[in-house]
Amino acid sequence: MNFDLSDEQKAYQAAARQFAQKALTPFAAEWDAHSHFPIQTLRQAGDMGFMSLYTPVEHGGMGLGRLDSTLIIEELSLGCTATAAYITIHNMATRMIATYGTPALHAEVLPRLVSGEKLASYCLTEPNAGSDAASLKTTALRQGKNYVLNGNKAFISGAGSTDFLVVMARTGESGSKGISAFVVPARAEGISYGRKEQKMGWNAQPTGTINFDQVVVPETWRLGQEGEGFGFAMQALDGGRINIATCSLGTAQAALNQAHSYLQTRTQFGKPLSSFQALQFKLADMATELQAARQMVRLAAWKLDHDDPEASTYSAMAKRFATDVGFEVCNEALQLHGGYGYIREYPLERHVRDSRVHQILEGTNEIMRVIIARRLLNNAHLAGFRE
Repeated sequence: MNFDLSDEQKAYQAAARQFAQKALTPFAAEWDAHSHFPIQTLRQAGDMGFMSLYTPVEHGGMGLGRLDSTLIIEELSLGCTATAAYITIHNMATRMIATYGTPALHAEVLPRLVSGEKLASYCLTEPNAGSDAASLKTTALRQGKNYVLNGNKAFISGAGSTDFLVVMARTGESGSKGISAFVVPARAEGISYGRKEQKMGWNAQPTGTINFDQVVVPETWRLGQEGEGFGFAMQALDGGRINIATCSLGTAQAALNQAHSYLQTRTQFGKPLSSFQALQFKLADMATELQAARQMVRLAAWKLDHDDPEASTYSAMAKRFATDVGFEVCNEALQLHGGYGYIREYPLERHVRDSRVHQILEGTNEIMRVIIARRLLNNAHLAGFRE
C-alpha cells in the first residue's frame, strides 16, 4: 500500500499549481467582488487540458482517472474555489457527452468542449426536485425524429453564460426509469434564463434558472437510450461528490497556509502568535483533520477508478467528511486572524463563503448520512463490523 505520488502525478500537480498561482490566485478576490465569470481564463485552462481531465483520449481529452484528477482540482481550488468548481462541472458534462453521445453529436460539440472554446452546464436540479432528483418534472416528448422539451431547471452553474446544456428530462413513466438525458444548445429557440442568483459564495460563476418552452432537440442529441438518464446522472454524481470534496480540500489548504503565515508574522504581547501553545494546538488539529480528509477523498477516487462495488458509498463518505472538515478549517483560520479575518483585505472570509456551499451541493451532507447509513445496514462489511 504505497501512498506516495508517482512522478507523473507530481507533474500534474505541479502544472496545476503553477497555473493556479499565475492565472487564478491574483484575480480570485476581484472576480468574487464583481461576480465575474472568467471565460478567457477557462479557455486558458482548456489549453492546459484541464477542461477535459477524464474525457477519453480518443475524444481529445486527457483520459485521466479520478485520483489523478483530484490532484489537479485541489491545486486549482487553492487559486480560486468557484472557478475550480465550475471546471469540475464542465468536465462532468463533457465526459457524459463523450461516453454516451452519438458519433454525430461527438463531431458537433466535443472538440470545442474539450478545448474550452465552448462551455457546458449540467441541468438536473429543478425548483421542486433537488435531492429527490427522480421526481423531476421537465418533459421531453417525442415528435418524429425530435424531442420537444418543456420545464424548468434551477441552481444551474453557468446558466446564461455557457454554450451547451446536458439536460435530464422525463420521456416516460414517473420515477427514475422514465428519465432520459439530452444535449441542448444553450441558445436554442424556446430557452430563456431567469435572473442571476445573488449568492453568499461561488460568485465567480453565475447560477440561475433555465426555462424550456417547446425546445426542439434532435434524437441524435440524446445521450444513450430512453430511460437511461437517471443512471447516467447517478454515476456522474459519484464523481461529482469526489470533485466537490476535492474543492473543499484545496480551499481549506489555502486557508491553512494563510493562517500558518499569519501566526508566524503577527505579534501580540511581545511575541509572535505562533509561540502560544493553544494556537499551535489549533493549527495542529486543522492540519490533521485536513490530511485525514485528503486521504479519504483519494481512497474514494481510487475505488471509483477501479470500479469497486463500494465506490458510491465511499464517494458519499468522502463528500460528507471532506466538505465538513473543509468548512471548519476555513472557519477556524478566519478565527485565528481575529478581526482581520472578517475583512476582504484577507481571503479568509471568501474561503468561508465559498466552502460553505460544498456541504449542500451534490446532495446535502444530511442526505450523505442517509445514503451511508442505508448502505452500512445492508452491508456491515463497509463499517468494518466483525461477528
